[in-house]
Amino acid sequence: MANDIQQKMEEIFENTCGTWQNCTASTILSFLEQCEEKSIDPQYCMGWVEQHKEQIPDWQAVSNTSLDWINEHTSTGTPLSMNEQDEQP
Repeated sequence: MANDIQQKMEEIFENTCGTWQNCTASTILSFLEQCEEKSIDPQYCMGWVEQHKEQIPDWQAVSNTSLDWINEHTSTGTPLSMNEQDEQP
């Protein structure tokens, strides 16, 4: 199952960004939107993209854009937030 998700995510990346060098603030938005449409966790997808940040020319802009998008489109912004809420009395 995990391999299917990885394969779908890589196909979406290839269709939206093409290569790491072509990964920009605007193409990363398309990537995240399509991942969400295919029910693939956008945070998981960005974790995978971040593993390749050295190959992305303007990583800071891509990272900032993706963080803003994730904060707007996910309920918690980060899985850690949900865990912290669960632990409070």
